[in-house]
Amino acid sequence: MAGCGVAIDAERATMSEIVPTTSLKVEDAGWYALYTCPRHEKRVAQQIEQRSISCFLPLYRSVRRWKDRRKELDLALFPGYVFVRIGLADRLRVLQLPSAVRLVSFRGQPAALPDAEIEELRQRLSRGGRLEPHPYLRVGRRVRVHSGPMEGLEGVLVRKKDRCRVVFSIDLIMRSVAVEVDEADVESVG
Repeated sequence: MAGCGVAIDAERATMSEIVPTTSLKVEDAGWYALYTCPRHEKRVAQQIEQRSISCFLPLYRSVRRWKDRRKELDLALFPGYVFVRIGLADRLRVLQLPSAVRLVSFRGQPAALPDAEIEELRQRLSRGGRLEPHPYLRVGRRVRVHSGPMEGLEGVLVRKKDRCRVVFSIDLIMRSVAVEVDEADVESVG
């Protein structure tokens, strides 16, 4: 942890003295991807919630095996990222947290994620679909799931052996997740 974020600590300290924190208004808030130090996503999300800021850390269950035991773990679906709902004026409240590195930016400005994209991801996880990380994927045969718990999900169809997966991507952070579906539950998108 010592090497993570050390270069920006001085910048954070001076910025926090200059810019006062403001109250968060829901209409001004947007979803932003916060890049964290590796494997610190849960801790950062916990600290964000302690500051009464909305955040979303999608998790998935994974079984890890060692020589002497097996353990089921909750891991970050998007390693290195936590999604926060803030107004840009309040970004320092998040960036001052230990292990928070930066907001994902485009041309020097924090880039907001579409609300619909985050909401769709939240709904998919709440429906009990088994989402897992997948290498980033943008091109391929576009499909829509027309029945089952993932109904309405659009993504790229990937076949692996005798199974079908629909891969859903968040382009801003260049990450993808996949969910197994029955081939009969998907239809091509024109």
